[in-house]
Amino acid sequence: MGEQDDASAPRDGGRRSARFWGRARGPLLAALTGALPVLIFPAPGWWWFAYVCLVPLLLVLRAAPTPRRAAWLGWWGGIGFLLGVMSWLIPSLGPAILVLAAFLGGLWAPWGWLVHRLLHGTPDAGRALAALVLIPTGWLLTETVRSWQYLGGPWGLLGASQYQQHFALRLASVGGVWLDSLVIVAVNTAVVVLLAAWGRSAVAWLTLLSLGAATAAVTLWAPAPHPTGRTAAIGVVQPGMAVANDAVGDRTVRGEQLSGTLAASRPDLVLWGESSVSFDLDARPDLATGISRVATRTGADVLVNVDAVRPGRGGIYKSSVLVGPEGVTGQRYDKIRLVPFGEYIPLRPVLGFVKDFSKAAGVDRRRGSDPVVMTVPTRDGGTLKVGPLICFESAFPDMSRALVQRGAQVILVQSATPTFQSTWAPEQHASLAALRAAETGRPVVQATLTGVSVAYDANGRQTGTRLGKDASAATVYTVSLTTGDTLYVRWGNWVPTGSALVLLLSGGVWAVSARRNRVREAGAGKPETPSGGR
Repeated sequence: MGEQDDASAPRDGGRRSARFWGRARGPLLAALTGALPVLIFPAPGWWWFAYVCLVPLLLVLRAAPTPRRAAWLGWWGGIGFLLGVMSWLIPSLGPAILVLAAFLGGLWAPWGWLVHRLLHGTPDAGRALAALVLIPTGWLLTETVRSWQYLGGPWGLLGASQYQQHFALRLASVGGVWLDSLVIVAVNTAVVVLLAAWGRSAVAWLTLLSLGAATAAVTLWAPAPHPTGRTAAIGVVQPGMAVANDAVGDRTVRGEQLSGTLAASRPDLVLWGESSVSFDLDARPDLATGISRVATRTGADVLVNVDAVRPGRGGIYKSSVLVGPEGVTGQRYDKIRLVPFGEYIPLRPVLGFVKDFSKAAGVDRRRGSDPVVMTVPTRDGGTLKVGPLICFESAFPDMSRALVQRGAQVILVQSATPTFQSTWAPEQHASLAALRAAETGRPVVQATLTGVSVAYDANGRQTGTRLGKDASAATVYTVSLTTGDTLYVRWGNWVPTGSALVLLLSGGVWAVSARRNRVREAGAGKPETPSGGR
């Protein structure tokens, strides 16, 4: 008996292991395929892979045995996607990133259900058409919801991967980065329809041809910004990693030194990175005086970024502060959209424990209330209107749009990513400036403490030489000023709004149709009333 028990134990263990891996195989495969889109963003930069990057995940979801199982796998696919594109947060969040990914991954569950309903088996023409409309709009609704600042913001939008492609930048000028995402998911869906139909789907082929033709038309004929004939010279100062983590003002000293080298280039404005000044300038007039001397030497106002407690306001603010030869000018912008966990902890009474095992914010920063457009004097005796954004805010298309609507001629981004220097985050963050430029038809200049600092013209094309993560330097970017509005500036976020309406309308039609079918089936199931009366 004992020998039989001993012999059966390994068999039972093997069966348990097989059952475990049988149950885990689907979720793990969904998570792995969901993470593939990380390769389309910098630094890998496989932009072309975007147009098939969702195909493996879509195939996993359509092969699920039931819609409910597909929703479960969609959740795991969302977890994999978020862990991939947000992996740079691991130094800040530690193990808490798993909790965050699991929470937000739930947004992909309805999408997984939708994919299965429309793509399981061999879809006929009707289901294929519905899939080619609803799967892209469903993905876009997921992107839109998770882009809410309190859920993490719009990092890792698929369309942002196309920042170097002229056709994609033109699409962004019409519908923002959202339109690029919609096209990418539509192409992925068409590929899966063709795979499911062994290449015999006229609907999928017509969709691909239509997308190509529409993209070509937008590239050729969409309204473009008009040069005014004027230029603006923006001096960018990047202190470098060696002084990025100081606590006593070394980055400010280095900023002053590097700014002095720009005098011969005659900039119209000198731009410093995020948290370039660690003390409030009203409380430290000596610092304000030193920066004023920089403005005098360069002949240009200096836009610094102060990360400090503000006297009389009882909290820490991140603020863009303009300093001229006469001192602080009074023009200030306080950061509105803060980085969750990095600059504040959502629901701190509940989630505050995260700071005990990560680099999450020990103290919440305070928020500003409104965008600000600043007016600075230029070398030619005129003025220049600039709109500052601080780091994370450049990920939000609506914020740069709001600045342009208020008259900004150049959008300025102040950033600091020293915590993430060993990740792909600095390159990804710098790439967002190209999308913001294309969307608004205004040049964007980004200055960072540690790289990457870069500039893009009003069409989203890089201008000048970027300063990489290994640079401690200053340079001047000369950008052409433009006028006129892009369609995105005029119409705003019409693509996500339209996608939500399409899904709501389709859901309503489906509900009415399902109800009619139930009524019809119930009527068909009733026994016939015998004729002839009583």
